[in-house]
Amino acid sequence: MNTVLYQFLIEVPTAAAIWSALLVLALTVLTVLVARPERDRPAEEAPGEPTPAEAAVEVADLRRYAEEVAVAASGAAQNARRRREVWLAAQEEVDQAWSAYDEAESAARRFVGAAALPTPRTPRTPAEYAARERWLHQAAVAAHWRGELPVERLRDVFAHRDGWDPRRHPVEQEALLARAVRDSRRDAYRRAAAREQSAWRDAELAADAARALALEAYAAAQRARPGRTPAVSRAADTAPRAASAARWRPARVG
Repeated sequence: MNTVLYQFLIEVPTAAAIWSALLVLALTVLTVLVARPERDRPAEEAPGEPTPAEAAVEVADLRRYAEEVAVAASGAAQNARRRREVWLAAQEEVDQAWSAYDEAESAARRFVGAAALPTPRTPRTPAEYAARERWLHQAAVAAHWRGELPVERLRDVFAHRDGWDPRRHPVEQEALLARAVRDSRRDAYRRAAAREQSAWRDAELAADAARALALEAYAAAQRARPGRTPAVSRAADTAPRAASAARWRPARVG
């Protein structure tokens, strides 16, 4: 019994010391592993230098892209020229519409003073009223064929709507017709001005698109020059960045 107790008292501290030493050793190894600097693997740092075949494929892609962008830039330039021509034509229409309106305004202004004069007296007979109506219709149709009176106003004349009374004296009818022509030409000028503004915006957008594509086409042509090796140069450029990115960091455990 004493021998067993003696062995127990001797072996247990020895085993505890051994296990303590192993535990300290394990903790030391674990600490070294965690704190050990590890650099990125070469595959993670940067891709290897491209082969000549890969560089040739990339150069061909760059050249194809440069050709496509050049075609797009040429089409955009043609579209910008067409838009500018449309805008210039719209400007001419605005000038013509303004001139027509100014002329109609001057003609209508001449009747302002005439309105203060008394209307000539004529016999009010059915024949006189028929003559007045005939004159009004003929004058309205003539103004319509000259492009001075739209078809909507012409319909009002024949329907005797919107103040068109065939029983009025031709002097009054002429003044009313002049004001109608003036109003129609003013509306035509406003529509022409709106079209000119829209054409100008379209021309500006087309010009901006053409400039952007021209710059992109120039940059693509520079990248696709025969003397450049984009893949190799890009790999050389990225190598320093990959090397600088490989910093000391804790190792992955497990």
